[in-house]
Amino acid sequence: MISSTANSKVKRLAALVQKAKMRREERLFVVEGIRMFREAPDEWIKEVYVSESFLRKCEQENDKESKERIKKHHYEVFADDVFRKVSDTQTPQGVLCVLDMPYHELESSVNSWMADPQRAPLLMLIEDLQDPGNLGTILRAGEGAGIDGVVMTRRTVDITNPKVIRATMGSIYRVPFYVVEDMALAIDLLIKKGVLVYAAHLDDSVDYDEPDYTRPTAFVIGNEGGGLRRETAQRASQYIKIPMAGQVESLNAAAAATVLMYEAARQRRKR
Repeated sequence: MISSTANSKVKRLAALVQKAKMRREERLFVVEGIRMFREAPDEWIKEVYVSESFLRKCEQENDKESKERIKKHHYEVFADDVFRKVSDTQTPQGVLCVLDMPYHELESSVNSWMADPQRAPLLMLIEDLQDPGNLGTILRAGEGAGIDGVVMTRRTVDITNPKVIRATMGSIYRVPFYVVEDMALAIDLLIKKGVLVYAAHLDDSVDYDEPDYTRPTAFVIGNEGGGLRRETAQRASQYIKIPMAGQVESLNAAAAATVLMYEAARQRRKR
């Protein structure tokens, strides 16, 4: 059992939790909590860490599922105060794991989707979003709506940020994500491949429930404060808006994205 916060493994793990640059360089990220541990794909798991009280609780409650999953992978035990040192939560559940970061290449995925005449991909494009809760919620709602992936700019909040991961409630394992340098170029690629791109924008727009989303479709959402960059918005196939009643000017990014994704899902169910 590791009982010192000066241990090199503890220091490295704490840095991996806190530093996006380190996660990008090592192509690793950390997830925490029983649910996130149980749902993590086996092939992604590199390291598992548990607290001594978590192991004791597993024995007391005869939690066979957790015990078997822990034993399936090499694991280290931390003293409770050491575990709190590396945890990103106020009340740690006592288990976290280091995972390989998946890599998906956008063009090859689009080629695969468009080669199937029975498939009409549905994508969410995110430009420079900064709120971790918004990004995590979009992934979670996107899984529920049946999207094929999320494309985001590198300036978007890091998807492996612990707050983003918690907000996904496990959807980060099941919704492919793509990081691009330039959203305008990504939109050009999608349109070239036959995907219609709809930008949430007030200028010269139609109500969001008017277009046909049963065809290959992508929605693009911009930064919380500044919206979409002009060069990005100009690339869209069409502008759409969500009408607002009362004195509300707009929805936040996650709410707007959810409305759009579920409208597409509704149309596809009806089809």
